Amino acid sequence: MYQSIVEGLLASAEPAIRWKVRARVLCEPAGSPSMAALRDEVRGCAVVRRLLSPFDAGRRLPTYAKWQGAHWVLATLADLGYPPGDEALHPLREQVLDTWLAEPYHRDVEVATKAGVYRVDGVPVMRGRHRAHASQQGNALWSLVTLGLADARCDGLADLLLHWQWPDGGWNCDRDPAADTSSFFETLLPMRGLWAHGTDRARTAARAAAEVFLERRLAYRRSTGALIRTEFAKLHYPLYWHYDVLAGLKAIADLDLLGDPRCADALDLLESMRLPDGWPAHARYYRASADVALGHDWVDWGGTSTRRSNPWVTADALAVLRAAGRLTM
Repeated sequence: MYQSIVEGLLASAEPAIRWKVRARVLCEPAGSPSMAALRDEVRGCAVVRRLLSPFDAGRRLPTYAKWQGAHWVLATLADLGYPPGDEALHPLREQVLDTWLAEPYHRDVEVATKAGVYRVDGVPVMRGRHRAHASQQGNALWSLVTLGLADARCDGLADLLLHWQWPDGGWNCDRDPAADTSSFFETLLPMRGLWAHGTDRARTAARAAAEVFLERRLAYRRSTGALIRTEFAKLHYPLYWHYDVLAGLKAIADLDLLGDPRCADALDLLESMRLPDGWPAHARYYRASADVALGHDWVDWGGTSTRRSNPWVTADALAVLRAAGRLTM
């Protein structure tokens, strides 16, 4: 059923596409000589050169510059299969860790009103809940572990996430004092980061976070069964800090929970979006540009269409279906 789509991706000129398929769809051994060679090819490919060239000669961009800063570049490299343990990435690692472990993130500040949040230098705590942008530390943790760049300081990222976790298992940055439910946007990346971190405590917290998604079948309201947001049923690449059903399924696959029956509707939805040659990117959150500006990315990730597939989305969709036992070849 999917053989021709897989074969088309394996013929791609982009080594990262071929790595995604061979590693996550065909499940080839990561340590094999051919896979190691492919990851070296990823390291030298044009996409990676575009991502890293702005940092040549020690140039430093703001860590979180959307979507061109060190934070986003490391996350992208991790998703592309960049080979682990590359010392050339240490300057980016140092910048990211310096940013997300800065002293204000270790300072809880009780705040009563939304307006009061903007007058504090620390993490606001409202009605017992930390209102932190936990996706930042979560994404950094996931990226550094995946790229083989983690050191003891990553324990500090995990500790912050565990300290900020809400009673329902997730995280939220909502400044409304009445907000008492975790956000999909702020929960996805901390869940992935803690699971990758791998300690018993971190993985227990990640499984608790998974319930935020599973209780809502990854995209639907508990109260009415309606779609939570229309964009959750649109596919994108990259997602950055956003959410769609494919991103939720990828993250739940990390935790080996796709067999949970509450994933079935999301998997059905994903399968229903397939075109003859793969899956499309329905929308995007970036503009490809070499100019540093809000919303710009160094790379063109294939654009959007409702009638033609996007290879990056397609490779990820196939990997999810393979992990769910739904891929027939």
